[in-house]
Amino acid sequence: MIGSLWSGFDAGMFDDLRRIEREFGRLFQDGQPVPAGIRAMRRGAFPPMNVGVTADRVDVYVFAAGIDPASIDLSIQQNVLSISGRRDPPESADKAAYYRRERFSGEFRRAVTLPEDVDPERVDAKYRDGVLQVTIQRREATRPRRVPVQ
Repeated sequence: MIGSLWSGFDAGMFDDLRRIEREFGRLFQDGQPVPAGIRAMRRGAFPPMNVGVTADRVDVYVFAAGIDPASIDLSIQQNVLSISGRRDPPESADKAAYYRRERFSGEFRRAVTLPEDVDPERVDAKYRDGVLQVTIQRREATRPRRVPVQ
Protein backbone atom coordinates (compact mmCIF):
# COMPACT_ATOMS: atom_id res chain seq x y z
CA MET A 1 0.00 0.00 0.00
CA ILE A 2 2.78 2.45 0.85
CA GLY A 3 4.53 1.71 -2.41
CA SER A 4 1.36 2.63 -4.27
CA LEU A 5 1.35 6.09 -2.67
CA TRP A 6 4.73 6.91 -4.23
CA SER A 7 4.15 5.18 -7.53
CA GLY A 8 2.62 8.28 -9.13
CA PHE A 9 5.48 10.46 -7.90
CA ASP A 10 8.11 11.65 -10.37
CA ALA A 11 11.53 10.82 -8.90
CA GLY A 12 13.13 13.33 -11.26
CA MET A 13 11.41 16.14 -9.36
CA PHE A 14 13.67 15.51 -6.36
CA ASP A 15 16.73 15.58 -8.62
CA ASP A 16 15.63 19.00 -9.87
CA LEU A 17 15.19 20.24 -6.30
CA ARG A 18 18.67 19.01 -5.34
CA ARG A 19 20.15 20.75 -8.40
CA ILE A 20 18.42 24.03 -7.48
CA GLU A 21 19.67 23.67 -3.90
CA ARG A 22 23.27 23.20 -5.16
CA GLU A 23 22.97 26.27 -7.41
CA PHE A 24 21.72 28.41 -4.53
CA GLY A 25 24.56 27.07 -2.40
CA ARG A 26 27.06 28.25 -5.00
CA LEU A 27 25.37 31.64 -5.24
CA PHE A 28 25.36 32.23 -1.50
CA GLN A 29 28.54 30.58 -0.32
CA ASP A 30 29.07 31.19 3.40
CA GLY A 31 25.99 33.42 3.44
CA GLN A 32 27.65 35.99 1.19
CA PRO A 33 26.08 36.83 -2.17
CA VAL A 34 28.16 36.74 -5.32
CA PRO A 35 29.90 40.09 -5.86
CA ALA A 36 27.59 42.37 -7.79
CA GLY A 37 28.49 44.13 -11.01
CA ILE A 38 29.77 47.69 -11.06
CA ARG A 39 26.34 49.05 -11.90
CA ALA A 40 24.38 46.87 -9.50
CA MET A 41 22.56 48.23 -6.51
CA ARG A 42 19.75 46.91 -4.40
CA ARG A 43 16.24 47.49 -5.66
CA GLY A 44 14.78 50.79 -4.52
CA ALA A 45 18.17 52.33 -3.66
CA PHE A 46 17.99 55.67 -5.40
CA PRO A 47 20.09 57.66 -5.83
CA PRO A 48 23.27 55.59 -5.97
CA MET A 49 26.08 56.86 -3.74
CA ASN A 50 29.85 56.63 -3.33
CA VAL A 51 31.43 57.44 0.05
CA GLY A 52 35.16 58.07 0.35
CA VAL A 53 37.32 59.09 3.29
CA THR A 54 40.69 60.75 3.70
CA ALA A 55 42.56 61.87 6.80
CA ASP A 56 40.98 65.34 6.42
CA ARG A 57 37.43 64.72 5.25
CA VAL A 58 34.59 62.44 4.16
CA ASP A 59 33.27 62.85 0.61
CA VAL A 60 29.82 61.61 -0.35
CA TYR A 61 28.92 61.57 -4.04
CA VAL A 62 25.23 61.20 -4.83
CA PHE A 63 24.39 60.47 -8.47
CA ALA A 64 21.07 62.25 -8.84
CA ALA A 65 20.60 63.48 -12.39
CA GLY A 66 17.43 65.37 -13.19
CA ILE A 67 16.79 66.67 -9.69
CA ASP A 68 16.23 70.30 -8.82
CA PRO A 69 18.97 71.13 -6.28
CA ALA A 70 16.48 73.25 -4.34
CA SER A 71 14.40 70.13 -3.66
CA ILE A 72 17.28 68.27 -1.97
CA ASP A 73 17.28 68.22 1.82
CA LEU A 74 20.52 67.37 3.68
CA SER A 75 20.83 66.89 7.41
CA ILE A 76 23.37 65.43 9.82
CA GLN A 77 22.21 64.14 13.16
CA GLN A 78 24.23 61.86 15.46
CA ASN A 79 26.75 61.12 12.66
CA VAL A 80 24.08 60.05 10.18
CA LEU A 81 23.89 61.98 6.91
CA SER A 82 20.35 61.97 5.54
CA ILE A 83 19.64 62.97 1.95
CA SER A 84 16.08 63.28 0.71
CA GLY A 85 14.32 64.90 -2.20
CA ARG A 86 12.09 64.32 -5.15
CA ARG A 87 12.58 63.67 -8.84
CA ASP A 88 9.53 64.45 -10.91
CA PRO A 89 8.82 62.50 -14.08
CA PRO A 90 9.10 64.37 -17.38
CA GLU A 91 5.92 66.17 -18.42
CA SER A 92 5.53 63.88 -21.43
CA ALA A 93 5.51 60.78 -19.19
CA ASP A 94 1.74 60.87 -18.70
CA LYS A 95 1.12 60.74 -22.45
CA ALA A 96 3.60 57.95 -23.24
CA ALA A 97 3.06 54.22 -23.38
CA TYR A 98 6.14 52.46 -22.00
CA TYR A 99 7.66 49.14 -22.96
CA ARG A 100 10.26 49.53 -20.25
CA ARG A 101 10.66 52.20 -17.58
CA GLU A 102 13.85 52.17 -15.47
CA ARG A 103 14.25 55.79 -14.46
CA PHE A 104 13.18 56.41 -10.90
CA SER A 105 10.73 59.19 -10.19
CA GLY A 106 9.14 60.21 -6.92
CA GLU A 107 10.41 60.88 -3.43
CA PHE A 108 13.64 59.35 -2.17
CA ARG A 109 15.61 59.18 1.06
CA ARG A 110 19.08 57.78 1.69
CA ALA A 111 21.06 57.73 4.91
CA VAL A 112 24.69 56.89 5.55
CA THR A 113 26.50 56.54 8.86
CA LEU A 114 29.57 58.77 9.08
CA PRO A 115 32.75 58.23 11.12
CA GLU A 116 32.66 59.46 14.72
CA ASP A 117 35.22 62.21 14.11
CA VAL A 118 33.36 64.29 11.50
CA ASP A 119 32.51 67.90 12.27
CA PRO A 120 28.82 68.54 11.46
CA GLU A 121 29.50 72.29 11.52
CA ARG A 122 31.92 72.06 8.57
CA VAL A 123 29.85 70.68 5.70
CA ASP A 124 29.90 71.79 2.07
CA ALA A 125 27.44 70.63 -0.59
CA LYS A 126 27.61 71.26 -4.35
CA TYR A 127 25.36 70.00 -7.14
CA ARG A 128 26.82 69.96 -10.63
CA ASP A 129 26.15 67.89 -13.74
CA GLY A 130 23.73 65.61 -11.90
CA VAL A 131 26.13 64.80 -9.05
CA LEU A 132 25.70 66.06 -5.51
CA GLN A 133 29.02 66.22 -3.67
CA VAL A 134 28.84 66.54 0.10
CA THR A 135 32.15 67.15 1.89
CA ILE A 136 32.29 66.85 5.67
CA GLN A 137 35.53 67.89 7.34
CA ARG A 138 36.98 65.87 10.20
CA ARG A 139 37.63 67.49 13.56
CA GLU A 140 41.12 68.96 13.91
CA ALA A 141 41.76 67.21 17.23
CA THR A 142 41.34 63.76 15.71
CA ARG A 143 43.44 64.27 12.60
CA PRO A 144 46.81 62.58 12.53
CA ARG A 145 49.60 64.99 13.31
CA ARG A 146 53.28 64.68 12.67
CA VAL A 147 55.44 65.08 15.73
CA PRO A 148 59.01 66.21 15.07
CA VAL A 149 61.73 64.23 16.78
CA GLN A 150 64.61 66.28 18.18
